[in-house]
Amino acid sequence: MTALYVGLMSGTSMDGIDAVLVDCFTQKPHLVATHSKPWPDSIRQQLTQAQQLDDEAVFGLDELDKAIAGQFAQATLELVAIAGTGVNEIIAIGIHGQTIRHRPHAEQPFSLQLGNGQRIADLTGIQTIADFRSADIEAGGEGAPLAPAFHNAVLRSNSENRCVVNIGGIANITLLPADNSATVTGYDTGPGNNLMDGWIKQHSSRPYDNNGDWARSGQINDALLSRLKADDYFQLASPKSTGFEYFNQDWLRQHNVGDLPAEDVQATLCELTATTIADAVLATGINIKRLLICGGGVHNSYCVERLQSYLTVTAVESTEMHGVHPDWVEAMAFAWLAQCNIEGKPGNLPSVTGAREAVVLGSLSTPDI
Repeated sequence: MTALYVGLMSGTSMDGIDAVLVDCFTQKPHLVATHSKPWPDSIRQQLTQAQQLDDEAVFGLDELDKAIAGQFAQATLELVAIAGTGVNEIIAIGIHGQTIRHRPHAEQPFSLQLGNGQRIADLTGIQTIADFRSADIEAGGEGAPLAPAFHNAVLRSNSENRCVVNIGGIANITLLPADNSATVTGYDTGPGNNLMDGWIKQHSSRPYDNNGDWARSGQINDALLSRLKADDYFQLASPKSTGFEYFNQDWLRQHNVGDLPAEDVQATLCELTATTIADAVLATGINIKRLLICGGGVHNSYCVERLQSYLTVTAVESTEMHGVHPDWVEAMAFAWLAQCNIEGKPGNLPSVTGAREAVVLGSLSTPDI
C-alpha cells in the first residue's frame, strides 16, 4: 500500500522549485523521488520586482500568479515522470508557493504566496492544496513557521532532547523534548542564508557562498556584529516570525557596512546567523543532546563550524543522519501537510505559531475537468 503526495516548495532565495514525491502511508513519510526546477530568468526578475511593491499592489499579480502556477505544475509532471508514477496514483499536491509578503502583525494580518492552486490542479489533473498560512493567521497565529509540526512527526526522539534547525533564507528552530508530554516550541531566529546570499551577489557573480569559503577568508567584525544583534527582532519573545521584507540588503545598509572589507562583512553575516541560532538554542535552558540541521545552510561548512563552536555539549548533525535528506525537508513538510488537509487533521502547532487553536491548514482545489 502507498499514499503518494507531492510537495512543492520555493524559498526566500528564489533559486527555483523543490519538488518531492512522498509516500505518507506509514507514520514516518518516505521520500520516493525528487526534482529541482530553476525559475526561468524572466520569472525570477518579476518575483524580485514584486517584492518591491507595496502591500496593496501585491494583490494585483494575477498573471504572475498563473505563470508561477504553470512552473509548479510543470515541475510536478517532470517529477512524476522521473518517478515513473501515474498522476492518478497521487492523492494530492501540497504547495507552499513563493512568498511575496508576510505581514502577520499588520492591521489586517496576511501572508501571500504566489502559485495558484486551482491552475496547478487543472494543469496536472491532481487535487492541490495551497495557501497553508492563512488559516493559522486567522486563528491569531504568525502563520509561520509551519515545518515544526513535520519535524515533530518525523524527527522527535523519546530518548533525547533534540532541536531541528532549518537554515533557509530565514532560519528557524524546532525544540523537540524527549518527554512526549512536553510542548514542542519553535520560531524564526532571524537571517539564515539571505543576507549572505545578497551580499555575495552584490560583490561577485556568485549566487551563494560555496561552503562559506568567502566568509572564512574574512575577519569577523565584532562592532558590526554587535550593531546587527542589537536589532529589536532578536529581543522579541516567541512566538515570532520574519522574512525577507525585514532582513534584507536595505536593512544591512542601515548598519554602516560600506567602509568595511567585503569579505569581513560576509564573515560577520555568517557569524550573525550562527550566533542568533545558538542564542535561541541556549535560551531554551534545556540540555539539548542533538542539533539537526536542514535547509541550504547545511552546505555552508563554515557556518556549521561556527554554530558548533557555541554549542560545545551538543552534537550538530545533518538530518540526513536521521533518515531525512536536508535538502528536501521543507518540500516533504508540505506533502505531509497536504495529507493532513485531506484527512482533516490540524497542521499547525499553536505552541509554535501562537494561534488560539490547532486548525486544518490549506485551501483545496480540485481539477476542473
